[in-house]
Amino acid sequence: MYTPDFASEINIRKAKIVAALKAMNTDAILIGTNVNNYYIAGRVFSGYVYINSEGFMHYYVKRPALLKGDNVTYIRKPEDIPALLQQAGVALPATIALEMNFMSYSDVTRLAKSFPEATPTNGSAIMSYVRSTKTAYEIEKIRRSAQGHMSVYKNLQGIYHPGMTDVELQIEIEARLRRAGCLGIFRVAGPSMEVFMGSLISGDNADNPSPYDFAMGGAGLDSSLPGGCNGTVIEPGMSTMVDLCGNFTGYMSDISRTYSVGTMSELAQKAHNCSVAIHHALMEMARPGVKASDIYNLSRTMAEEAGLGEYFMGHNQQAGFVGHGVGIEINESPVLAPRSRDVLEAGNVIAFEPKFVIPGTGAVGIENTYLITADGIENLTDFTEEIMPLD
Repeated sequence: MYTPDFASEINIRKAKIVAALKAMNTDAILIGTNVNNYYIAGRVFSGYVYINSEGFMHYYVKRPALLKGDNVTYIRKPEDIPALLQQAGVALPATIALEMNFMSYSDVTRLAKSFPEATPTNGSAIMSYVRSTKTAYEIEKIRRSAQGHMSVYKNLQGIYHPGMTDVELQIEIEARLRRAGCLGIFRVAGPSMEVFMGSLISGDNADNPSPYDFAMGGAGLDSSLPGGCNGTVIEPGMSTMVDLCGNFTGYMSDISRTYSVGTMSELAQKAHNCSVAIHHALMEMARPGVKASDIYNLSRTMAEEAGLGEYFMGHNQQAGFVGHGVGIEINESPVLAPRSRDVLEAGNVIAFEPKFVIPGTGAVGIENTYLITADGIENLTDFTEEIMPLD
């Protein structure tokens, strides 16, 4: 099922899931979404992973054909799994966790009925928590994504020409990302969260509210995907915020940088400097045991004390968070929001994005990806924070 060098990594991840099952007094979990199958198998497949609190783990595969391994069994339907467990001498669970937040109602109902003697529980929180602390293997993958991501962002000069639209600029940057090795897929958790390869927003398009829970809005090019670039011609005095996909390894980095043609307003420059200052405050504050809500509150307080509260995390519509976890998906735990119950732990990888929208100019500020370590924080995307010229 997986390569030999990945076997020890799988054992680490399995042990984390087993510990979480025991902590929640749950007998077993049945995983069946692409993201979590990838997490526990190192590849995407159609089927299920069964793990119990005693450490038994098995893959029940529907597609693709020809996957091999001692712990792989091909099935036609999930109803086959209980009998196969009994044939293997594994006791059936009294409680079984299912990914209720990320599967359809019909899928959850079907899987629950496959184990009629078991009480179904919501296992989504188990997987969200387990994935929120990254292993050394995962951190290295994020580092590699960050390096590829930064290599493109550092070299955008020369793309812009007078009369260029935000769409044309985004296409050129996307092409550079793909040529640098970006996989292109931008995985987002949640059934109502949609994005292509990220967001590039110029000028007052940043003030167009989005239906998505994103830090920045944008009208988009079509009502079927109302977010991001909308055909704005990039002109002197405008900001252009680039927040595009950093998935080079199956694990993502998240970077935003602000670019401009010519000089922007004093208010926009002040707001950008405030964003950078908030990042530097995070570097002093963040460490294991710090509440995610405290980070949000510090960020908003700094924005308000600078007289920028009305522009913080949006203007016409303000986002209710200032950062989020990053990994296989771009929006994982922990969530840096005022009512978040999350507490930072060593191994968290977070994207921190205190941004501002200034009417008449656009979005300013930066976003970096950080690793929470045992004794502090490390910036995985440490490069130029100032506003960079496109021309």
